[in-house]
Amino acid sequence: MGNSSASPDHTGTSAAPIRVLIVDDHEVLASSLAQVLDTEPDLQCVGIAGSLEKARSLIRTTSPDVLLLDHRLPDGDGVGAIGELRALRASMQVVVLTASVADHVLVQAIEAGASGFVSKTRSVGEVTSAVRAAAHGEALISPELLARLLPRLSRTGGARMQELTEREREVLGLLADGLSNAAIAERLVVSVHTVRNHIANLSRKLGAHSKLEALSIAVREGMLPDR
Repeated sequence: MGNSSASPDHTGTSAAPIRVLIVDDHEVLASSLAQVLDTEPDLQCVGIAGSLEKARSLIRTTSPDVLLLDHRLPDGDGVGAIGELRALRASMQVVVLTASVADHVLVQAIEAGASGFVSKTRSVGEVTSAVRAAAHGEALISPELLARLLPRLSRTGGARMQELTEREREVLGLLADGLSNAAIAERLVVSVHTVRNHIANLSRKLGAHSKLEALSIAVREGMLPDR
């Protein structure tokens, strides 16, 4: 599906489109969403999977950048399979499609490495924005929801082998407050590029592939104060 050629981005340079795989057994919803994605010059729907089995196969063959993953699927729990699916493509960001999901399910998704959540009731424009944000490393969660879920993340109190710098801890704390990269840059009076570098460094040290996963690990190992 979609355009296979590179598309110009907002900087005027040529960039490959963001490759999106939709995993949802609601055929009408999934097909409609795929059509919307394919109308965007910087997005490309590379497939639709109606089951986890199909998702595993398509991840291997289509190399998606972003996985839009339904919570409930005919052959299993989408959130419960996040770790397994991410293992098939480490660079892939996972965005969970939600209706009204309990907090414990959202916590499970965060701890499994999801980039965030997008409600099925939101506009298609918000879905495409969510895909772009996930592809660029942003956390897709409101500050209010983040504040509610962080205290529910598991804690083991383990120590890190490699400590974060003072600035990286500061950035981590601001992430826990729900701030975006731009907001963190403004707060610290640095460039967004500098913030991205700090997040990349702290994520590497924590072994995380998304902002939310980094926060999950930090909470679990006692690197953030109780909130």
